Amino acid sequence: MAKGEAKAMLGRWAFLIGVVLAVIFGFISAGTWLSWLLVVIGLVVGLVNISDKEVGAFLTAGTVMVLMGYFGGQTLSSVVYLSTIFNNILTLFVPATIVVAVKSVLSLARN
Repeated sequence: MAKGEAKAMLGRWAFLIGVVLAVIFGFISAGTWLSWLLVVIGLVVGLVNISDKEVGAFLTAGTVMVLMGYFGGQTLSSVVYLSTIFNNILTLFVPATIVVAVKSVLSLARN
């Protein structure tokens, strides 16, 4: 397996694991370790999973996910499980989106 292939596979698995954990722990109570784990997974996704061609699409989708995660969590705060799932997804996507945005700005500054 080539280095680029392994990196892409790590990013895909990190994203999938992050989303699954965000949903599972929407139903099961978890400590602060889950937030830290989701942040780390989000950083991994942002650093290794998004290629230069995917930056625009990811930033658009990531921004929508962050906004809808926030507003969905606020709107559905009376539905405990959905609110927690939205907050977990927010915890995963904010770091990933910030990393990709910073990488994009640095790329623009180089050109």
